[in-house]
Order: sequence, then C-alpha cells, then structure tokens
Amino acid sequence: MADEFAKGLGLLTGAGLIWMVLAGWYKTPSFTGAQLTGAPPSDLSMLGELAVILLESMFWLAVFGAILFWVGVPLGREAYARVSGE
Repeated sequence: MADEFAKGLGLLTGAGLIWMVLAGWYKTPSFTGAQLTGAPPSDLSMLGELAVILLESMFWLAVFGAILFWVGVPLGREAYARVSGE
C-alpha cells in the first residue's frame, strides 16, 4: 500500500509543480492580479496553445492520478481479493 501512496503523491506533486509553473507563466496577468487562476492570453502562438493544453492536462493528471492510486487501485485489489477468495 505504501507504493500506491508514493505513486499517487509523485503524480500529485510532479504534475502539480508543472501546473503551477505553467499557470504562473500563462494565467497570471499581473503581479497584483489573479494568481494562477486568470484567463490565458488570447494572442498565443502555437507553442503557447500547446502549453495551455499541457497546463490543463497536468491539473487533471494531478487530481485523477492521485485519486486513482489512493482510491482506485486499493479498491480494485480489494475487489479482486473478494472475488478470487483470497
């Protein structure tokens, strides 16, 4: 069980760090404005658009990755143990 916790924590912190860096670059309009939650600029290049897509995907990877390893995998193993009779 400790390895699932470590994998979930790794996904949460790794993807969360990437999300925070990209959100700081693309979603912070000013120093005193909305921090990490503003709207991305509308005049982005192709690489900027890809970065915003990566930003959104890292957010959801952090959320669902941690839930998968902390809840989904233990529930799956418990269900398998009950079905197989172990």
